Amino acid sequence: MAAWTWRFEKNDGTEVQPAVQPEEFTTQGDAESWIGEHWKDLLDGGADQVRLYEDGTEIYGPMSLHAEDAEDAADAADTADAAEATP
Repeated sequence: MAAWTWRFEKNDGTEVQPAVQPEEFTTQGDAESWIGEHWKDLLDGGADQVRLYEDGTEIYGPMSLHAEDAEDAADAADTADAAEATP
């Protein structure tokens, strides 16, 4: 059975202890649901980004926990969509 785990990091990639202690997850979906529920507490506790691992192999990351990063990307996409729709 695969074990899915998170690594918690500062922006420079140094590992930090999470403010909320995760478990080992049995599915990627469970791990991602957990991060979705706890990202604000993790950010408040000093983590800036996370990486997801399956049995010690990095699956993806770093993924920012800063909401403004995600909002900036969404705003840029919305602006591009609006520009394309303008005749």
